[in-house]
Amino acid sequence: QVQLVESGGGLVQAGASLRLSCAASKRTFSSYTMGWFRQAPGKEREFVAAINWSGGYAYYAHSVKDRFTIFRDNAKNTVYLQMNSLKPEDTAVYYCAADWSTVVASRASEYDYWGQGTQVTVSS
Repeated sequence: QVQLVESGGGLVQAGASLRLSCAASKRTFSSYTMGWFRQAPGKEREFVAAINWSGGYAYYAHSVKDRFTIFRDNAKNTVYLQMNSLKPEDTAVYYCAADWSTVVASRASEYDYWGQGTQVTVSS
């Protein structure tokens, strides 16, 4: 079992930056592919970004590519999502997830463990 705890959400204006963190409980954190997803009110959960176990490969949704960066610190059992140039349409609850796989997946169903989410609100 892996427990994931997100933090770093908040209310910001368009164009601002935020960094989300996701701390994992398990010492085998470095074995997991990690992903970030988001869910806006009335919408389905959507993929944002994912990173492989070593941090050497990352994959992004088209809507956030070149604005968001996912990275991880395996020594701290933490994955991050740096969000720059935020837009109102980025407003959502952001979830981190862990996948016991070497394949970097974008489908939520591939992920085994989920955090409780952190709210990001971007005002115009």
